[in-house]
Amino acid sequence: MSILPARVLCISGSDSSGGAGMQADIKTVSALGGFALSAITAITAQNTQGVQNIENISPELVRDQIRSVLDDIGVDAIKIGMLGNAFIANAVADALQGVKAPIILDPVMVASSGDTLLENDAVHILRNRLLPMARLVTPNIPETQILCDMRISNLDDQRTAAEKLMAFGPEAVLVKGGHGTGETLSDVLVWAKGEAEFSGKRIKTRHTHGTGCTLASACATYLGQGLCLTDAVRLARRYVRGAILGAPGFGRGNGPLDHNWMNKDNEDET
Repeated sequence: MSILPARVLCISGSDSSGGAGMQADIKTVSALGGFALSAITAITAQNTQGVQNIENISPELVRDQIRSVLDDIGVDAIKIGMLGNAFIANAVADALQGVKAPIILDPVMVASSGDTLLENDAVHILRNRLLPMARLVTPNIPETQILCDMRISNLDDQRTAAEKLMAFGPEAVLVKGGHGTGETLSDVLVWAKGEAEFSGKRIKTRHTHGTGCTLASACATYLGQGLCLTDAVRLARRYVRGAILGAPGFGRGNGPLDHNWMNKDNEDET
């Protein structure tokens, strides 16, 4: 009897350059052996240098995409990325009420280029409706600073911020350190009964487009496959690191990753 792949519903915006958003989500889930399902929240015209245009999908259609998947195929994990505005955020929260599968929330607010991807009025929905539903929240430092209304300058600040976010009700928070400084990059994972720190040598590269989307989707896939939280985060970080090291070098700005690096015969040990 064959083992069915983990069904991962990705709720996010579309990236025309293929490096982030829904495209990164589907590539990641597929590369890790999962079955990717989708609910697109926005269409973006973007490349490695920036976002040129955004058109949000209607909240009703976002809701119906989610319900259509849940009512038929079902899910083992859910990854939430770009939401765009409060109406879409509310529609997503409504559609996911009562869902038992782990929800991984990547609170996408700003693109790698610096372009805004979330309207200010949606932050309240993130804090009070979606964070309490999440198995894991994966903000970077700029996103954490907005959600916690505090400045983050070091590892202790990351830990304090994670604990503040835990007060909103998620089961775990991973505050990523990619926007920090220094030779070492550290992510801090906090949950109700403990914490863990994941550190590694910082990779000096401009090819980091979609790293947040990729990490969250990898965590969702591993959790959907039944791994424990710390193993899911550890393996997701390894996957992202390999994808960065294998980046094809496309574009003149923040280039995309190699999401398929694990499935190549000549993969390098990272």
